[in-house]
Amino acid sequence: MQHPVLLVALVLAAAAPSAPPHRAAPSPVADARALWTEVTGYITQAAEDVPEADYAFRPTPEVRTFGQLIAHLAGSQRVMCGAALGESGAREDDIEKTTTAKADLVAALKASNEYCARAYAQSDADAVGVTKLFGREQTRLYALLMNATHDNEHYGNIVTYMRMKGMVPPSSRPRASR
Repeated sequence: MQHPVLLVALVLAAAAPSAPPHRAAPSPVADARALWTEVTGYITQAAEDVPEADYAFRPTPEVRTFGQLIAHLAGSQRVMCGAALGESGAREDDIEKTTTAKADLVAALKASNEYCARAYAQSDADAVGVTKLFGREQTRLYALLMNATHDNEHYGNIVTYMRMKGMVPPSSRPRASR
């Protein structure tokens, strides 16, 4: 004779959905990192793809040139990821004021991506620590999310610039070429 409680427990255990064994628990920092990684991949690819002559292109006199936009992203990433790491010192416009050549701008962007990779590698426990961003106390996770949001905002500008120059932006290319 089988014990009814044991039988019910076995049936419930067999029917319960289980997560794949290889999937880690959800992580706010991992989610922020996934969003950031995708958009910075697109931004970096666009920075490499746009010809040097088009780095001086600006759709209207009131907006940044393509090169200034890449410089702005490199500088702002240093500030926001610095806050996420609890570090400070970088100024948002440092790169934009001093760097104009495509090779130097691409290098600055890649350096800021490497710096940010450190910030996006921190633990969820560290990410709830308090930091200062633009004069306000925020969590480090907020700084990571603000950085990813800001990058996405300006990737939208990059898409427009590229389309105006007859180029296909990285996010619109067939998956096989990504």
